[in-house]
Amino acid sequence: MSDPPSAEVLVHRHALVTRATHWINLLAMLVLLASGLQIFNAHPALYWGDASVFAEPWAALQAKALGGERVGVTKIGDITLRTTGLFGLSGEPGAQEARGFPAWATLPGYRDLASGRRWHFFFAWLFALNGLVYLVGNLVNGHFKRDLLPERDQLKPRHLLHEIVEHARLRFPKGEEARRYNALQKLTYLAVIFVLLPAMVATGLSMAPGLNAAFPWLPELFGGRQSARTLHFISAGLIVAFVVVHVLMVLVSGPINGLRSMITGRFAIRVGAQP
Repeated sequence: MSDPPSAEVLVHRHALVTRATHWINLLAMLVLLASGLQIFNAHPALYWGDASVFAEPWAALQAKALGGERVGVTKIGDITLRTTGLFGLSGEPGAQEARGFPAWATLPGYRDLASGRRWHFFFAWLFALNGLVYLVGNLVNGHFKRDLLPERDQLKPRHLLHEIVEHARLRFPKGEEARRYNALQKLTYLAVIFVLLPAMVATGLSMAPGLNAAFPWLPELFGGRQSARTLHFISAGLIVAFVVVHVLMVLVSGPINGLRSMITGRFAIRVGAQP
């Protein structure tokens, strides 16, 4: 007996406000990342508490002399790795310089803390205002309730385990199941929107001297100014990791369909397709 015929149809996936803020977010995050690394390079070390303990950083990207050789070293807690050419010491062979992140990853590429701060602060405000538009717009149009809140059956342990296994095997929903986000997508998006992004913004604001003067209690919410800087770096790193995984998932699940849905709002599914 032959399988029933299937047909590809386009369904509405993303509203205009979601698509517009998505691409503005991408631009803002790229500039924030590159300019943030420029700022970090001014002092490529992280600490916990209120003050910097220069001799004992929690994490650092450094250039050191080891065994008569100058090498780049990355330190995180008690772990120390040689990362010459990437972290701590980078540049053209024979002209390497001590810097946390390499020149190609920073904005601007040359050492300029003032320019890095200007780029970072301008796009930080753009990022925050764009996030506010996204939040209000999608609360009004029902996107959060309709598409991002997990349904009760999606939160059952057996269902979540099944989705984890299917994702690990790079097997994605087909047919009618592809109309909605799965539980892993919903939970991840909610964590990024309501935990990681607010944490990154709040820790960034807590390091602003003007806000510190007006609200001296703000850095203490995070355990001190240096703790806020460390948490800002960690939250930004987790967001970058999310973006990398997100892009990889789009590539392996169908880049043309994924890009079309975020440009036109239309997502193609196969009606009648067998699982």
